[in-house]
Amino acid sequence: MHLSAAQDAHPHTPGEEQFALAAEILALLGDRTRLTLLHTLAHGEADVTTLTEACGAQRPAVSQHLARLRLSGLVSTRKEGRRVVYAMTDGHLRRVVDEALNLADHKLTDRPAHD
Repeated sequence: MHLSAAQDAHPHTPGEEQFALAAEILALLGDRTRLTLLHTLAHGEADVTTLTEACGAQRPAVSQHLARLRLSGLVSTRKEGRRVVYAMTDGHLRRVVDEALNLADHKLTDRPAHD
């Protein structure tokens, strides 16, 4: 297995608070719909209609997922007339989402062929 270079590692040993928060964030990312929403927002701001189309879930479910992401501080909102526009709040999160998807790509392309 290929590991990232040492310079990409966390600079010090994380404390209990960092581990707890990191686990909470990863749990939020562990849902396919939320991961799809964040991947879409990594490319720019979007409203609920656009995000619903991007992830293929029902609008009420998308709204609930967005509310969880907003309450956790992973996305922000602003009003544009009557529309609510969502945005990813942190470039670190964009990299985590990208790395998770890169890891999935790596796992899918490195699968042994089945006879």
